[in-house]
Amino acid sequence: MKGQAAIETHPLHTSIGDFVAGLKELERDLITKPKIAEYMAAMPLKAEALHNYVWWRDSLYTRNLIYRDALFEVMTICWSPGQKTAIHTHNGQLGWMTVAQGEIVTHEYKHGRCNAPENQNVVNIDCLGGATELQIDRIGSVACAEGTGMVTVDKLQTIHQIENAGTTGCISLHVYSKPFDSCIAFDLEKQRCYRRNLSYFSKDGERVGV
Repeated sequence: MKGQAAIETHPLHTSIGDFVAGLKELERDLITKPKIAEYMAAMPLKAEALHNYVWWRDSLYTRNLIYRDALFEVMTICWSPGQKTAIHTHNGQLGWMTVAQGEIVTHEYKHGRCNAPENQNVVNIDCLGGATELQIDRIGSVACAEGTGMVTVDKLQTIHQIENAGTTGCISLHVYSKPFDSCIAFDLEKQRCYRRNLSYFSKDGERVGV
């Protein structure tokens, strides 16, 4: 359900327009994980500033597009209690996540082996799917709460699962470079991996497909 009308933020607080404009300025130079991490830490967005991009549903978390061009994809993801992603890759792309409301836990994994090594385009980091025997090992978990911490993915740590293990709704802000429309998901119970197409629940503050 969509929230109330947009809330005016304090002029000293970052707006989503400010945030996107700053990212576009960074496109003039080489995009690196430390550079964007430093930028996001310096330009925190509170839940009020993201209000137009906050949508909830009971069945699954929502992916809500804020901005996208050839180099950057910016979105909120809204998590009701207990919601989580599949274990998935990021196609070797760079990614950054902060939390504007609540707390999110990211479980990080390492690909051990599978019975379809010929489908790995980057050995033990990313693959094209198709395996029916998997060894994916959890190597740690990182908590990221409102106003504190940041989770990143890169070419060396690209497999993870994100979970709202708490009892309240959470809002996370994600930046990816470059944008991507699918990923490999791992189902350890059924011992398979497969390419999963990604979609948005809303774009530019409007519900998709309604």
